[in-house]
Amino acid sequence: MDLFQKSAQQRRVNQPLAERMRPQSLKEFVGQKHLLAAGKLLSHIVDGTDLPSLILWGPPGTGKTTLARILAKRSKAELAPMSAVTGGVREIREIVARAAAARDQYGRRTVLFVDEIHRFSKSQQDALLPHVEQGTVTLIGATTENPSFEVIAPLLSRCRVLRLEPLDDESLSALARRALADRDRGLGAFDLSLDDAALTALLARTGGDARQLLNGLEVAAQVARSTAGDQHQPRITPAVVEEALQQKMLMYDRAGDEHYGVVSAFIKSMRGSDPDAAVYWMTRMLEAGEDPMFILRRIVIFAAEDIGNADPQALSVANAALTAFQLIGMPEGVLPITQAVLYLSCAPKSNTALTSYATARRVVREHGALPVPAKLLNAVTNMQKKMGHGADYKYPHNFDGNYVAESYLPDKIVGTTVYQPSNSGYEKTMARRLAEWRDNEQ
Repeated sequence: MDLFQKSAQQRRVNQPLAERMRPQSLKEFVGQKHLLAAGKLLSHIVDGTDLPSLILWGPPGTGKTTLARILAKRSKAELAPMSAVTGGVREIREIVARAAAARDQYGRRTVLFVDEIHRFSKSQQDALLPHVEQGTVTLIGATTENPSFEVIAPLLSRCRVLRLEPLDDESLSALARRALADRDRGLGAFDLSLDDAALTALLARTGGDARQLLNGLEVAAQVARSTAGDQHQPRITPAVVEEALQQKMLMYDRAGDEHYGVVSAFIKSMRGSDPDAAVYWMTRMLEAGEDPMFILRRIVIFAAEDIGNADPQALSVANAALTAFQLIGMPEGVLPITQAVLYLSCAPKSNTALTSYATARRVVREHGALPVPAKLLNAVTNMQKKMGHGADYKYPHNFDGNYVAESYLPDKIVGTTVYQPSNSGYEKTMARRLAEWRDNEQ
């Protein structure tokens, strides 16, 4: 028993502080009062054993994984965790088979916890759906992405979506103080002191993320102990926190300034037609654990915003990469992403989709809802015909080249130019054609 206890203690020592301090019960759980306070949704669930399938949606470090573990424990269910990043249909089938056996032989329920469920492909979600429908497993999925975009509608309709919020300073402060005091799982054995100003500095850099807070606190404790020496109590000051967070950013940053800097470099490299740099920054993001769907959404936006009709095929390539990734997932999914990035980087560029919409939006806001010209209205009834609806409308297909000089804007803004095509790629052809039409109108 002593050897077992020593082994367990050694495992805890080797774990990050955030993992060691993970709450084991609702009594230890902090934050999310909008879900757990008396009379709220989860307060009813945790008091019984009727646990429904759930999607826990919220930023990193808000307690999604911890809450799933606690709910499974309180409902006396077997917990079967899996990662949507590394798991697949085969693992789902194995878990479902064990869950069915546990139900049939022992009457025990199984909670399937899928971390980062937004990374499941459509085929993986389809494979899971019938087992959730039949109650073979109770699903708890955790996601940082809006589930209405990432989870298929049939599966989403069978789950309750719970939004977890970033932890407030009061909750984070309680976690920090608890970690400093806990001699078994936390930092209590080191007799550290934490200045109020240092705690404030720490809170300001954690963004409501408990994991980030505890990771930063752990590094700060290491810095304080290394600088205190044997004769003084280790003291965490604002200077210690600043030094620790500089180190922590190198180790843990996925959502800070560096993250947004890499995203910006990625977009600007494609816009600047540099495929080498674009693929480098794309790979930096993927290797750092960035959600591939985030990158793919940026690619689709880029295809319309920065290429547009200079190469109309660009948007199709971007959408094809998105569809292909949803079909095959990781790791092979990096190939269609890379193909799309290379194509978009080398495509001719035009931002006229952006500028044309901005111009049209300005005109709409300036003039309001102008009336539709009578000639453009459909004349369905005799009364509408008497009112002049459709009168003098020229049907383009009745004219040579399927074109006739005509004005389709409201009378007040006739002659307004919204679209100015560029001289890039296919848009050069569009510009030439449009110039010929506009010349005919004069």
